[in-house]
Amino acid sequence: MLPLVLFRLYFYPNPLYHATSPILSSSSSSSSSVSSSTPLLEEEPSCDYTNGKWVRDKRGPLYNDSTCGTIKQGQNCIAHGRPDTGYLYWRWKPKHCKLPRFEPSTFLQLLRNKHIAFVGDSMARNQLESLLCMLSSASVPNLVYRDGEDNKFRRWYFESHNITISVYWSPFLVKGVEKSNTGPNHNQLYLDQVDERWAADMNGIDLIVLSIGHWFLHPAVYYEGDQVLGCHYCPGLNHTEIGFYDVLRKAIKTTLKALADRKGRANSNGIYSFVTTFSPAHFEGDWDKFGACPKTEPYNKGEKTLEGMDAEIRQIEVEEVEAARNEFYTA
Repeated sequence: MLPLVLFRLYFYPNPLYHATSPILSSSSSSSSSVSSSTPLLEEEPSCDYTNGKWVRDKRGPLYNDSTCGTIKQGQNCIAHGRPDTGYLYWRWKPKHCKLPRFEPSTFLQLLRNKHIAFVGDSMARNQLESLLCMLSSASVPNLVYRDGEDNKFRRWYFESHNITISVYWSPFLVKGVEKSNTGPNHNQLYLDQVDERWAADMNGIDLIVLSIGHWFLHPAVYYEGDQVLGCHYCPGLNHTEIGFYDVLRKAIKTTLKALADRKGRANSNGIYSFVTTFSPAHFEGDWDKFGACPKTEPYNKGEKTLEGMDAEIRQIEVEEVEAARNEFYTA
């Protein structure tokens, strides 16, 4: 759904909010990557494009495992022997809107001279890679920068349209030190500071897509300034267990405030900001105990209920986006 969201909200912004308003993008569908059959918006922006269902599409995707070079090999299902291909033949059909098929050339033209950044966890990476695959069917991107373990920081350039697309690995959005074999066996989060690895480039970014959630379930110690606020699952440490829900809320709040503060800087334009809501697990069983992935087609309406932790995390994200709109962006 990502190309649809970017197009809809960048070129038809809500007149009630400033251009830097963070916009909520739902990721409640059964796929964490962008559907290659997702069409480009042409209808009036007043229609609710999130109200719809997945339907069969005989035309299939714009790319496959052999035509796109940006697919991560560890996630290349077909190359690793997946026998079925039916999951590729679906498209999103809004209930009250008519959407044409996604056109990479049109999308590139609309985003000419822009820099799009995907910031967050593996959701950000998956969305970026899927979008790149679709766009590369019309124009070949050049990988101009890569850095970090497993190339977690990468940047592509479409010379034909002067478009830059980047991905920043930042699973907490705020400053964080991930656990390691040579250091503490828990993450360290500084909830009052955004991650400078992506924030340092804010002045060069036009659109930013944020994803956050799953990494807050891991053991961690939380800080504000020099003070320890508490921790999540930290046996053996003399810290108060405070869980992660309020911590997630603080991280989102800090991030959205940093984006809002940018509009007040000299010679700085605002950033169109999108928050991808929490994505439920796409497998059955425990993630670290060989869980299976038997689902081969999208859930029907009512077949899957958003509940428990998944619902709680999503609700926090929705509330913080709405709060940021009301606090920072209303006229």
